[in-house]
Amino acid sequence: MNMEELEDNTDPKTKRYILRRSIMDIGMGAIYISIAVVIFFANQLGLHNEFAESIWGKFFAGLFILYGIWRVYRGIKKHYLKER
Repeated sequence: MNMEELEDNTDPKTKRYILRRSIMDIGMGAIYISIAVVIFFANQLGLHNEFAESIWGKFFAGLFILYGIWRVYRGIKKHYLKER
């Protein structure tokens, strides 16, 4: 059963849940990616911080980008309900 069939055969409450969860995942993914961009470009933005300039800051920014991309992907795919 693909996602279109699931959306066609579900009740309105389940459709609202899927939409809300999708919007939340895309929004949170955008926030994580935005935080990573701020950490990467802190010096150019005039934010002089030891953490942003360290290798750990770059490492965590990379993790934030990966996690943000995964959240956006999950929000687009909408695989929230298991097949029964």
